Amino acid sequence: MASRFTFLSEGVSPLENAYRAGGDNLNNKSGIREVFRVLGETRHIVPALLYKMPKSEDKASLGRLFESTVSRYPNNVLLVSEGREWSYAQFNAEVNQLAHALQARGVGRGDAVAVFMETRAEFVLAFLALAKLGAQASLINNGLSGEGLIHCINSTSNKKVIVGEERVATLSEILDDLPLSQSEDYFWMKDSGAASAPDWAIDLSAQYPAMPSENLPVTQDIKAKEIAAYIFTSGTTGLPKAAIMNHRKTLIAGHGLGRIGLQLKPQDRLYLCLPLYHITGLGPGFCGVISNGASFFLRRGFSASNFWPEVQKYQTNCFIYVGELCRYLALQPECPEEKNNPLAKMLGNGLRPDVWDVFSARFGVDRICEIYGSSEGNVTMANILNKDRTIGAPLVKTALVQYDVDSDTILRNKKGRCIKVTKGKPGLLLGEISERAAFDGYTNTEATGRKILHDVFKKGDRWFNTGDLVRQIDVGFSLGIRHFQFVDRTGDTFRWRAENVSTNEVAEVLNKHPQISMANVYGVEVPGVEGRAGMVAFEFNDANSFDIEAFQALVENELPVYAQPVFVRIQQSTETTGTFKLVKSKLREEAFHLDKVGDDVIYVRKPRSASYEVLKQDFYTSLREGDAGY
Repeated sequence: MASRFTFLSEGVSPLENAYRAGGDNLNNKSGIREVFRVLGETRHIVPALLYKMPKSEDKASLGRLFESTVSRYPNNVLLVSEGREWSYAQFNAEVNQLAHALQARGVGRGDAVAVFMETRAEFVLAFLALAKLGAQASLINNGLSGEGLIHCINSTSNKKVIVGEERVATLSEILDDLPLSQSEDYFWMKDSGAASAPDWAIDLSAQYPAMPSENLPVTQDIKAKEIAAYIFTSGTTGLPKAAIMNHRKTLIAGHGLGRIGLQLKPQDRLYLCLPLYHITGLGPGFCGVISNGASFFLRRGFSASNFWPEVQKYQTNCFIYVGELCRYLALQPECPEEKNNPLAKMLGNGLRPDVWDVFSARFGVDRICEIYGSSEGNVTMANILNKDRTIGAPLVKTALVQYDVDSDTILRNKKGRCIKVTKGKPGLLLGEISERAAFDGYTNTEATGRKILHDVFKKGDRWFNTGDLVRQIDVGFSLGIRHFQFVDRTGDTFRWRAENVSTNEVAEVLNKHPQISMANVYGVEVPGVEGRAGMVAFEFNDANSFDIEAFQALVENELPVYAQPVFVRIQQSTETTGTFKLVKSKLREEAFHLDKVGDDVIYVRKPRSASYEVLKQDFYTSLREGDAGY
């Protein structure tokens, strides 16, 4: 059994590590309690690690897993959403009907089909129906429009598009830019029923209820290596890239993170308000639920004021989060529903230490499993031992290497090998690429190649570059398992509103403004707010004549909300490197600080404001004190 833990403990068995680490802890009562608490966590870890994950050629898939769970828990409630409720058996029957309808319309194994709708029950139906057929679901961000939407649909060579009633108007604007046949290749799914299917789409909602409800034979033949979905992620340059998520990865997310991290059981109910085109909501959230026979309450979007009343109403004891949502909840005034609430365990990423304490103390959450990972990467970490303020332990072999932030360069020694950092120091996180930890990459082979490092520690080895700075921390007694903390992103990507924002992509849009010749986009820290707010700086001689209304119209028409700059800096002059690259480091430091920007003019878009305005001292004071309301 010990060998199954070696990837967590650098080759030392957990019992040996427990013996080594237990000495000091056993000298006091609190230490003894912590030892027994940590050892108690192994009752969830050991069975999961003994579970044999499928190999690439094995017949194993998300659809097959779902059917297995249905056979074990047919009458358990699976989904509660918008006044509707389904048992596992009921939902499986509808999934089968939709799959038969899609099959009759030409969708088969290996076909890519875009899903463009809001997070609702029909999204889940479509995703599972495609999974059962062996089709590849391109899960499109429902906030996209225009060029970004065209790119995402075309980049995965989709044969069909399933569009929700609520997104028809947006899709209709780009039909001429898609290589699909109107009236044949578009499927419409009803939402409120306020509108009927457009003449260019087939009304799938009207057709599938008449189809057979039996399981499809093809589901049992799908292999673990086959593609289940494409998850779109913003990289450091260009438009979103399609990350490949095969069926094996969905099973790992559901079984590993759902069972080990969130410790889901059939009697648990999950509160899920994250979009299902996101890996966090889809993987450990939805896949975790159906892997373990649990149920979930599905909400289209997050609402801080409705959260606790709904937690009480639907008795959800589990929660999938991103840090931004948790901060909103922490800032809410106390309400009666938060008292004696059923929420006991949560899993997600981006939870800051101060908010962590609020959920633990004020809301009484016993288990917080912070995780680390990405749609495309091969590195996953999870706080499986329920330690405070850590992203947990790596589930694959990792290394932290020295990295020069200013020059955006990985440091190597005289032999050309990477240099590991000492414990406690930030380093660039790498994950060794192996059969156990494969890197499936993107649909774009060039983009995939850029994420692979060669000859890192020895000739011929291959490692995935996460692009993240991480450090190892001491969390006390932990069976010798290493724990880490997230430090920051490298390069030109920043995170805002739970989304990765590509500075180059935003700059390309802003450069369309007739008065902007070279937009310099970067993320800046706002006190009391998760992530980094978007800011753009550019040179323009007369700030008073800058057309800020045209700028606002441009960002609203061509950028999703999370990518729209919060701050605009009009500079007297710009600074570049010797190779004419825009300098960002100084701009990030100066940010929106009025005492650092000299005569430059700063515009700001306040929370819930309809327009940009010049940053004045009173609002700047609110920003510095963390009271601006973002």
